[in-house]
Amino acid sequence: MIVLWIILGLAVLVLLWALATYNSLVQFRENVKNGWSQIDVQLKRRHDLIPNLVEVAKGYMGHEKDTLEKVIKARQMAVDASGLEGKLQAENMLTGTLRSLMAVAENYPNLKADQQMIRLQEELVSTENKIGFARQYYNDEVNRLNVAIQTFPDSFIANATGFQKAQFFELIAPEERAAPQVKF
Repeated sequence: MIVLWIILGLAVLVLLWALATYNSLVQFRENVKNGWSQIDVQLKRRHDLIPNLVEVAKGYMGHEKDTLEKVIKARQMAVDASGLEGKLQAENMLTGTLRSLMAVAENYPNLKADQQMIRLQEELVSTENKIGFARQYYNDEVNRLNVAIQTFPDSFIANATGFQKAQFFELIAPEERAAPQVKF
């Protein structure tokens, strides 16, 4: 009879461990989703700033139409992108076109002195910082989830319940690893 109680007690402990592990994995997965949504919020803010930036620059940079069109096209691609990989590629392209816009804007002293352009530039820098923090949070949560999924003995519960590793938000192009320099 004592052996039966010991076996029953062990079974209950294993069941409690499995439930606690499952709940932890669910929490990690939801934190990853939350991290991605935080990135999405900041990317939306960035996308909303770009048309204003282009409109202000248009008045000064009439003959730089090609640069302005590339920024608008890259923005639209970023807005339309779906999935982590697609968004990552589109955002990298958008960052590159924004850099080219800022580089061209350096040649226009009146544009650099325009108060509206200065405010937009400050908003853009602030948004880029927020995107960086959101990416860092997301990657931290992805790391927690991925470690939990791969760690023994939690990996048994993760595999049995269909948990999969999440993808880090990584920069593809090496030049994207450098901080954008926006000067006015």
